[in-house]
Parts: sequence; C-alpha cells; structure tokens
Amino acid sequence: MVFSAFFAGAIIACQPENQQQKVVVYVSVDRTYAEPILTEFTAATGIDVLPVYDVEATKTTGLAQRLLREKERPQADVFWSGEFAQTLLLQGEGVLVPYEPPVAAALPPQYRDPEGYWTGMGGRARVLLINTDRLAIDEAPQSLTDLTSDQWPGSEMAIAYPFFGTTATHAAALYAVWGPEPARAFFTDFQRKNVQVVDGNSVVRDLVVDGQVSIGLTDTDDACSAVAKGAPVALVFPDQGPGEMGTFVLTGTVAVIADGPNPDQGQALVDFLVSPETEQRLMAVGGSQLPLYPGVAVSGCLTGQSIQGMTVGLDAIYGQLEPSKQDLSEIFIR
Repeated sequence: MVFSAFFAGAIIACQPENQQQKVVVYVSVDRTYAEPILTEFTAATGIDVLPVYDVEATKTTGLAQRLLREKERPQADVFWSGEFAQTLLLQGEGVLVPYEPPVAAALPPQYRDPEGYWTGMGGRARVLLINTDRLAIDEAPQSLTDLTSDQWPGSEMAIAYPFFGTTATHAAALYAVWGPEPARAFFTDFQRKNVQVVDGNSVVRDLVVDGQVSIGLTDTDDACSAVAKGAPVALVFPDQGPGEMGTFVLTGTVAVIADGPNPDQGQALVDFLVSPETEQRLMAVGGSQLPLYPGVAVSGCLTGQSIQGMTVGLDAIYGQLEPSKQDLSEIFIR
C-alpha cells in the first residue's frame, strides 16, 4: 500500500539499525473491528502494535481514567476511541498533544479539532432496534420522546447504563439539546417505567434479537450486526420528521498522547487510522456505518438511507457530560 509504505519508510529511516519498532494504543473500539486494522498496520509498516482494550461495561471511560492516572508517566502513544466526549476530557486535562494528519485535511471541519488535538474517524448513529416478530415496524416509536409513552411498557425496552460509553455521550447530547430539566424528566420516566438497564449496547442488541424486549436503544454497529445475521429486527432512526431534532450521530476519535514512549510510531498509526482507506475497511466489516470523508456512500444495512443528524456541538456535549452523569446516577443507582 503506497500510503502506508511512505510513512513506514520515513520512520524506519529515523530508527537505529535492528531496533524493534512498536507503538502502544489504548482502544475503546470493539476488538472485533479494531484488531484486523491494527494487524494490517503492522503488516504494512513493520511496527508492532501493543493494544490495550477496554471492557464493554466501562468502555472508553475506563481507558480515559487510566490515561489520566498515567499522565506524568505515559505508557500509551495513541488513544483510539469509539466516541469523542472522553477525548475532549483528556484534551482539557493536558493528556493529548496536537498532531494534524496530512490526509485529514480533506475532512469537514467538525470532524477534526481546530488545534489538532484529535481527528474524527468513522461515524455511528444512535437508533431504535425493533424486534419485528414482537412489534410491526410501522407501529414502532418514531421519536425518543415516544418511548416515555405508556403505549410501550418499560419491560419491552432496554438501554445500556447511561454512565459509560456512547450511551453517556448520547445522554449528554440530550441535556445539551433539550436542556437539563427536560432531559432529566426523560430518563426519570425510563426509571419509573422500569426500562431494562444493562451492561452495554451489545447486551441491548441481544435482548432485542432474542425477543426478550421489543425495543432497544443502541448504536448502528450493534444493530447492523444483528441485521447481517438475519435476525428479525429493523432499525428506526428517531426524530427524522420536519422540524425534529434528528438522530444523534457519534464519531470516533484518534489522538496522540503527550510524551508517549514512541511518538513517531504513534503519529504513523494515527495517519493510518484516519485515512480514507481505513474508513472504508471499517465500514466494510461493520465497525463504522457513516463515512466522514465527503462523497462516500453509507454502507451495509444503512445503504440508501438519508439520515438527519442532531445538530449539537462537541463542546456543548462535553459541558453536559458530568452534570448528566450525576443526574443519571441519582436516578438509576439506588
């Protein structure tokens, strides 16, 4: 691959002969999707990748906290996150160092930090996954606020704990768009209705697939994996009507750790991860569904979809992350 060989050659030229090259990356993207990409990077560059993966229940949050603890003695070179809120937290805490991958100049401005602290990578949407054996798709809720209606009992719905990962980021986005009081009321209704709250989006998906619930709020990667396996499910992109807020679209992020042990190799890995070629690979295997580079069609089970995204700034979401977590802890942890 020409792109990878260029960067591999530049790094190798700067290394003492026979020195083993390596890069340490903390990864909150599902291992199923991340591992083949990292293997391809090693094959293309000769740089060994030492990945550290997070667990599903504390995804992203656990690794971010580890990076904060290691701030004075960094152990990682790159943070590859499946979302952006924790990346902004690390940026604010001085854990990251600016690096602007040359290829990322083609990305729209909203998908890269203006100071170069992070670059967007791949997109997912928050969707309602419907078990069509239990609920006809034309009778399914079409808005998030529909979920608070007594038409759908809480026992028929599932969400992941809203303190971790993409569910926490989605909650913060709702706090930013609706305001704290309406957002708190929304989640209070979930608690009142005894909506099933479980350890991660993949668990939500499995409950829907198995027919234990009719409706699950999850990400498109988990939802599309169920579609690909022929499960009796369908996706609903909420709030797509005229004047409605749209569905929340998440982007992954890649960032370089300040004072990491292998800075050159870290930059090379970032170049590889944010390239259009890697975006295409991730979309092909289901690790991402919404492309960030202009002119690229959506993939897989989203083919042909025209998706209206929620308009909300990353800074606004970040500003609501901790207040929303505090609220939701009081609501769901007794």
